[in-house]
Amino acid sequence: MKTRIAVAQIDVRVGDVDHNLKLHINYAEEAISKNARIIVFPELSLTGYSLRDLVHDVTQVSYADNPNYKKLLALSNDIHIIAGGVEETRNYRLHNAAFLFTGGNMQVIHRKIYLPTYGMFEENRYFLPGKSLRSFDTPAGRWGVLICEDLWHLSTPYLIAQDGAEIIAALAASPTRLGGEKNSEPAVAEINMEHHKTYARLLSCYVLFCNRVGFEDGISFWGGSSIIGPDGTIVKQAPFFDDTVIYADITNDEIKRARRDSRHALYERPEFVMKELERIDRNRH
Repeated sequence: MKTRIAVAQIDVRVGDVDHNLKLHINYAEEAISKNARIIVFPELSLTGYSLRDLVHDVTQVSYADNPNYKKLLALSNDIHIIAGGVEETRNYRLHNAAFLFTGGNMQVIHRKIYLPTYGMFEENRYFLPGKSLRSFDTPAGRWGVLICEDLWHLSTPYLIAQDGAEIIAALAASPTRLGGEKNSEPAVAEINMEHHKTYARLLSCYVLFCNRVGFEDGISFWGGSSIIGPDGTIVKQAPFFDDTVIYADITNDEIKRARRDSRHALYERPEFVMKELERIDRNRH
């Protein structure tokens, strides 16, 4: 089965949900015209990243009646849309979350688990961490979604793959402080790419990295989004710092071939991992 997917590396305005929704609509319409079945947007793509005190004004509740939101839901009858935003739960907890728009409805598919709070990051001041990982079915196979810092921990891609994910989508708002020429490759880009290729190869799955571009509060987001095949090779990569959408046709045959050629993903022993982690945890106390 072959499915065309789109990874939208976009620049959004912090706190301006109306503007950001229109961007999502425009890019989703473009992806539909190019026969894509799924489009992925970056972390907090509906709200912007550096929210601080704006965080309560941009939650999912606040824009549920927005006409642009309804247009996006209508488009989800023609294309699956994965986007980032702020979720407010029934007990008023806030999460940095990933949403799936499909069939005219929206569902939360992931709450960011690892919230960076160091250096320029302060997510723990505004969000609570997610407590679970779940994969889900799409026309392109079984997917898992992680958000930025989640992908810097070995446990999260491992667990989502063990839950059956064949495609891991990572929504990111990865910043850099520019030095030298604007179009030079940021040092963090190479590190990220090595991580993503390693995960793809060891887990025999596609890894889609969708990183935003633009500026907020003196911080530059570097883009460099990519689609990595299940053998660890780069299928498609976006340029640094520029708005763009990359497309690729992904197939179950490539996943099957990778898992037949290198059977480590098939022969993984989660029961062994669980037993040893329980032993390690007991011995810590």
